[in-house]
Amino acid sequence: MQDSKLKGADYWTQRISEQEMPALCSTIKTLERLAKDDVSSLAILGQSVMHDNALTSRILRVANSVTYNKGGAQVTTVSKAAVVLGFDAIKNICITAKLLSSLLESEGLSEGVYKRLISLMAKSFQAAMFTKMLMHDHDDELQEEVFIASLLYHLGESAFWGTGSTETLVLDSKLNQCESSSERDQAVRTVLGTSFQQLSAGIARNWGLGSILIMSLSQPDERTPEIRSIFLANKLSDLLSQPLPSMLELSKRLKQTADILDIEVDELKGRMISCHKATELMAEAYGAKVLVDYLPDVKHLLIEHQIEVQQPVIRGSNPLEQLKCLRALTQCALKKSDFNQVLSIALQGVLQGVGVDRCAVLLLTPDRKILQPRIVLGDGAAEMKKNFSIELSGTKNLFQESIQFKSALFVDNPHSAKWRLYMDDTLRSLVSPTGFMLAPLIMNHTVIGVLFADRDSSGRRLSEEDFLGFSHFAELSNVCFSATMN
Repeated sequence: MQDSKLKGADYWTQRISEQEMPALCSTIKTLERLAKDDVSSLAILGQSVMHDNALTSRILRVANSVTYNKGGAQVTTVSKAAVVLGFDAIKNICITAKLLSSLLESEGLSEGVYKRLISLMAKSFQAAMFTKMLMHDHDDELQEEVFIASLLYHLGESAFWGTGSTETLVLDSKLNQCESSSERDQAVRTVLGTSFQQLSAGIARNWGLGSILIMSLSQPDERTPEIRSIFLANKLSDLLSQPLPSMLELSKRLKQTADILDIEVDELKGRMISCHKATELMAEAYGAKVLVDYLPDVKHLLIEHQIEVQQPVIRGSNPLEQLKCLRALTQCALKKSDFNQVLSIALQGVLQGVGVDRCAVLLLTPDRKILQPRIVLGDGAAEMKKNFSIELSGTKNLFQESIQFKSALFVDNPHSAKWRLYMDDTLRSLVSPTGFMLAPLIMNHTVIGVLFADRDSSGRRLSEEDFLGFSHFAELSNVCFSATMN
């Protein structure tokens, strides 16, 4: 076997594209090219698959399935199907049909490798259906994009197993001896010289697949609905495929997914079970009935899931941590460090040094009418970054006051007579009822945003000493900004 050091994502991408799966590669490149040419695409599409009777048959079965043809007349040609369903839908049906047939018809695979391939394809197919379900409120074009991106999320691994090469036997043997995910990742790198995710990204770029797939592979933590849905659908599909999945992990992913749809977990489970049934029908329509026995097992959804309630971390005042971060900020001023580095150190000092539950940098939008979270640390950071936007165009509020007068504010009791006239119900719902602190961030004599902190999750009150520490971090951050301008 060739030394894995001489291999890598580029080697396997080229080998799979040119030697192992040239027909699939060619089909996908043709479809992606046609997608950019609305005038001639439908006619050429019909011609390009006409010679492949099996592929044409699969495409028409899927196009006439209940998922795509909701009560309409039967379509009998690929070009007519493209007109009825739209080019994006028929393009993805073609890609899916070609992918499934290419891999399912792989020859010379050992029993172990074949089982890995079939299991992975079943998981990917279910994940694609889950993803489309999660995006059902979005337009059809986006639903098709996320479906194919989720289906191809593990394309590198599927294509590798489908090669039936000597390396597949070696890796299958190694993986059978691995007990942890880190051991499995290392085994893959040893044999391939790269990771499956990097290989998937390499193939996606080489074949000209969509930006959503490439982004989901390169930036899986991106918070956009489509990337988040692809990530969670694949996580859920993987968990449900395990004989004994971690119930805690499954509960966590179900809750995150339910939050995307803004529904209860029990309702999500019902939708997933219905989606699983639809996936079985779609697998049969694609001529891939062999996948049905390997689809993720939704019986795990019928088990009561107990979500672990995490106790809030109580961060007390830590003078040593404050001093360390203040010294770091002083060095930032001397070195004229960049904006993000300064703010990251300042927030760390506020969170761990002052001892708050959460803190954030809120920056003004270009029209200066909204404060939006840029960096958030502490309890509930993700939710805060999503929801903590402050409107400044209405009645005066405390954030406007801080910006207008370029002064830090210590709101010890939001409900007191001193502060309540500067707060509406929306603002009260965002901040801690036990008080909060804010201070302007100033660059070149102009306020660009505010530093914010409170103890919302623990309900503890803030003190004057806490405010002094907080203000010190805001002031020194502004000194750093001034230094960069000189």
